[in-house]
Amino acid sequence: MKNILITGANGQLGNEMRIVAKHSDLNFIFTDISSDEGCDTHYLDICNREAVIEFVQRNEVDAIINCAAYTNVDMAESDKESCYALNVTAPENLAIAIQQRGGLLIHISTDYVFGGDETHRPLTEDDECNPKSIYGKTKLLGEQAIRATNGDYVIIRTSWLYSEYGKNFCKTMIALTESKPEIRVVNDQLGTPTYALDLAKAIIVVLTNYDSTKRGIYHFSNEGACTWYDFAIEIAKLNLSQGSIISPCSSDEYPTPVRRPHYSVLDKGKIRRVFNVATPDWRDSLSLCINNIKASK
Repeated sequence: MKNILITGANGQLGNEMRIVAKHSDLNFIFTDISSDEGCDTHYLDICNREAVIEFVQRNEVDAIINCAAYTNVDMAESDKESCYALNVTAPENLAIAIQQRGGLLIHISTDYVFGGDETHRPLTEDDECNPKSIYGKTKLLGEQAIRATNGDYVIIRTSWLYSEYGKNFCKTMIALTESKPEIRVVNDQLGTPTYALDLAKAIIVVLTNYDSTKRGIYHFSNEGACTWYDFAIEIAKLNLSQGSIISPCSSDEYPTPVRRPHYSVLDKGKIRRVFNVATPDWRDSLSLCINNIKASK
């Protein structure tokens, strides 16, 4: 395995992949449809099957890491066509293209494939999927499209992703607690934040230790569980944001087009057992991320 294609390279996970790639002997080819000044990125429309197959063949790609997705959960309800293209058609295109090369696809999925109301124990890869949103439904269809190609794949479901890059809850809370006297945050949805850098490191472990006996679906997030309110409180504490009052509220008090899962803690036992992947505590990883954000200012 030598040439590794990264899609969605200008997103938060893609940018973390750039960081971990610097410590690898592999040749990483970063692609996106958006420009990012100062980054070496090739243009590739992964919704165009012919373009994907041609790019993969021309660059002799051995593995694809798909960091691209339609992730605006609320907008997906009215922008179904774009959401389907990025979350279903694109993964299928990538799976077909890399299968023709006899290579591996690592695809990032989501806790939204579960309904979030069925259980209050960590969700395993074998638990029944019952998505309640267009976003969740398309991500599940994307998983199924990949599996139907019968090539080599690893699907990694994650949750509550954040990083120094892009738009995410951590950066939003830092901005709000530094500028607003009071904010309200939902306190009845339980899950686990995931630092995108930790996920990127896990992907490299999977990539370098994969064989066909390990094909399948895995869960990865940081360890522990919290509500969005707990998450916000910890962000403010670590960022030393003392001027803003953070108050808890219910999901009903903060209506959105999509009803978020009330419970989406993922069981990481399988990925630890099969790939020996580390799953740091969410508080420890959040501290590292906020320190990196401070250092970049």
